[in-house]
Amino acid sequence: MGLQAGIVGLPNVGKSTLFNAVSNSAKAQASNYRFCTIEPNMGLVDVPDDRLHKLSELVKPNKIVPTQIELVDIAGLVKGASKGEGLGNKFLANIREVDAIVHVIRCFEDENILRDEGAINPVSDKEIIDTELQLKDLESVEKKYSRSEKLAKTGDAKVKAEFDVLRRCKEHLEQGKSIRSLDLSKEDKAAIADLFLLTDKPVLYVANVDEPSMHTGNKYSEALKAAVAAENAQVIVMNNSIEAQISEMEEPADRELFMEEYKMKEPALNKLIRSTYKLLNLATYFTAGVQEVRAWTIHEGWKAPQAASVIHTDFEKGFIKAEVIAYNDFVQYGSEAAARENGKLRIEGKEYIVKDGDVMHFRFNV
Repeated sequence: MGLQAGIVGLPNVGKSTLFNAVSNSAKAQASNYRFCTIEPNMGLVDVPDDRLHKLSELVKPNKIVPTQIELVDIAGLVKGASKGEGLGNKFLANIREVDAIVHVIRCFEDENILRDEGAINPVSDKEIIDTELQLKDLESVEKKYSRSEKLAKTGDAKVKAEFDVLRRCKEHLEQGKSIRSLDLSKEDKAAIADLFLLTDKPVLYVANVDEPSMHTGNKYSEALKAAVAAENAQVIVMNNSIEAQISEMEEPADRELFMEEYKMKEPALNKLIRSTYKLLNLATYFTAGVQEVRAWTIHEGWKAPQAASVIHTDFEKGFIKAEVIAYNDFVQYGSEAAARENGKLRIEGKEYIVKDGDVMHFRFNV
């Protein structure tokens, strides 16, 4: 699918520590000095899904293949980045290339970790990032606004409509608001798609708390939740250092013992990864056979031929039909054969919208 979520935040808030914890294909350098991360680190992350393992227990395949998303660890931003301060231009260019934002915010006190922004203040930290992204977006919008303003006077309906969208975006940004909070239609978004606006990207927040607060949160994480309540954005409370320690343990028994000690049912990372997957508007369907049980990533709302294309483009070109069993039906009856016998295997055509969790087999002819 090629979709990416960028991990962003001020310097020394725990971004690279988080990246190290979630990435199973790369390790970022995590050090206590500014701009430790200069070039963005990229890593593929397995998406935890209990359904995949349940299907595997029933089918007993030779191989299990989870679906993945790509996370990008982006250099820490400082105030003034929109004007090129620090690594501002590189930082903003890297954000422009990702599809969603995971914003890590420091919600703990530690005098040994450098901080130039003064006392711990997660709300202020969030606003610094927001302001820099909004200023950069305003710069982009104003350039196109100036060009469209002259063309709009010609009376062309399409140009006038585009200019109106730009005007609304400009006014919204000037009020210190992000584009994602502006009520734009699908057609409106198409008018500004070429700008790749930073504040139009979906976002979730990670409140990086101290160890005693990892289950309950603290005054800082609560302040952050209150600040983003109007955004309808998710806040995940976690201790990045603990998560990094768990990820470094190779033996499952060691991980279980460690989590038991910290009263954890699962790593908080699992919730973060699943939430990021949903943030990217992704869904999963499964193929289940003796050779492998595999999870496949699609966009929510995709029809069966599109879903088939992620296996191979020929599957979409020569699509005939899809054999579909709902996940719950597959588990209830224990096998494809039993589901078929009980009338739970459906034949679906080109207009079928794939549901998250469908177990599918495609018929095609090329």
